[in-house]
Amino acid sequence: MLAFLLGMVAMLALMFLRVPIAWAMGMVGFAGLAFVRNWNTSVASLATVVYETGFSYQFSVLPLFILMGNFVTRAGMSHELFRAAHAFIGRFRGGLAMSTIVGSAGFGAICGSSIATAATFARVAYPSMREYGYSPALAAGAIAAGGTLGILIPPSTIMVIYGLMTGTSIGKLFAAGIIPGALATLLLCIAVKYTVWRDPKAGPPGESVRWGDKLRAVRDIWSVALLFVVVMGGIYGGVFTATEGASIGAFGGFVIALVRGQLNWKVLVEVLADSATTTAMLFAIIVGALVFANFVNYTSMPNDLKDFVQRFNLHPMWVMLVICAVYILLGTAMEELSMILLTVPVFFPLVVHLGFDPVWFGIIIVVVVEIGLISPPVGMNIFVLKSLLPDVPTSTVFRGVMPFFWADVLRLAILVAFPAITLYLPNLLMK
Repeated sequence: MLAFLLGMVAMLALMFLRVPIAWAMGMVGFAGLAFVRNWNTSVASLATVVYETGFSYQFSVLPLFILMGNFVTRAGMSHELFRAAHAFIGRFRGGLAMSTIVGSAGFGAICGSSIATAATFARVAYPSMREYGYSPALAAGAIAAGGTLGILIPPSTIMVIYGLMTGTSIGKLFAAGIIPGALATLLLCIAVKYTVWRDPKAGPPGESVRWGDKLRAVRDIWSVALLFVVVMGGIYGGVFTATEGASIGAFGGFVIALVRGQLNWKVLVEVLADSATTTAMLFAIIVGALVFANFVNYTSMPNDLKDFVQRFNLHPMWVMLVICAVYILLGTAMEELSMILLTVPVFFPLVVHLGFDPVWFGIIIVVVVEIGLISPPVGMNIFVLKSLLPDVPTSTVFRGVMPFFWADVLRLAILVAFPAITLYLPNLLMK
């Protein structure tokens, strides 16, 4: 226990000194393992982690989904998704904000990144909402909250990382994210309705759209729907693995961007370079996290947690509620990837020991991470919006996201209380 606590203090100190998290976790894990075991073991562990991470076939799913998301973003599909949602619900009070959330859900289904989804809809939806007289708070809050759907609705880079760290089926995680993702979309739309009920001027109704225009809007998103059905349907149907699905998705995104005239040599190079940069960053973080996880496994911390629960005869659900509370508190001060990489090596053995399903726990982690993305003072989506919308004060964005924050807390309570909601599709599709 002492070695673990000293390691955590050292790592937090390094992060406070602005040492990149990959280096902080890697250095503490390397030195900590040398302390609890010996230098030879630490060197061998580092070499094994680097080799297995770099040459693992399973890890190739990550850059492929990143590449797919970048192609889709370049293809400009976000505009069509927003227009399709607007065509059906834009005429209601708060309709444009709900269109933003529904469009973000659709974009998240082919992008997999929360920050990319929020940044995209800040450019796509915010000008339209302001043009129709929406309050800056509701407009920014809907974009920030809708952006979080990018990591819950499959494919999701966070789910991939969790699956790779814990050995949990990525296909089952993707299937498990669909119903909670639909529930999230519904609750966020209810939060919009609550906001405009309290302040009708915050989200005035838009213009009605004729059925001909609605059908044209739906026709424009056929490529998005086809790509999602092919990739996810193939994975769930057992036609191909998650890695093979990611490669098909990346190729499909390339073809769609090419057919839509959004791709040339310059853009292709930019997409490949951006994907390579993001992949290198994530792999560096993953290597650091795995080195740190090896150190944690050699300390007494995992067993100490199990002994603590057994000594006080704590009910497993109370333990899970405490874990969720810890994640929400961490979310107010840390970004999502850091939270997962730091805590999963500690909490996952305890969760499995208590008999909880690893797939269910993975979705719960994603949900609490979503809450962290819009929680003060370090909600990453909020600061993404602030950088793209400099005229909107940070306090306004925080005020705008609070109804969505409580909607997410309600969703977390529902999923914790009723695990069957999360596990229904994985049990049905991935037997």
